[in-house]
Amino acid sequence: MINGPYLLDTSTLIWALVGSDRLSAKARKALNAGPLVLSVVSFWEVVIKTQKGTLKIADPVNWWSRASDMLGAIFSRFEPLTSSVLAGLPDIHRDPFDRLLIAQATAEALTLIASDEMFGHYHVRILW
Repeated sequence: MINGPYLLDTSTLIWALVGSDRLSAKARKALNAGPLVLSVVSFWEVVIKTQKGTLKIADPVNWWSRASDMLGAIFSRFEPLTSSVLAGLPDIHRDPFDRLLIAQATAEALTLIASDEMFGHYHVRILW
């Protein structure tokens, strides 16, 4: 298994909180092993999708705080180096949130826990 720290993709974060069977065995093991990192990018995604009505979370701000507490995760902001990595990413994946998470994992040498097969087209450590 690839070592952490582990950056959670937004879907992984949501599935981890609800105990979804969508999580792979490797992902579950990594979630238990830690350390876990949550990105402000995932918070933006949750807020925007909640506002658009594509995600049902009554209070995204309190949900975010509870999520980090439940998982024992630390927060990571979007740093300037991440912007440089983002600018150099090939235009393979169209989802802006996923591209930001890929850049952040790359810039901060984090292993990204994600099920999206498109992530494998980038030079980033992925665990699923």
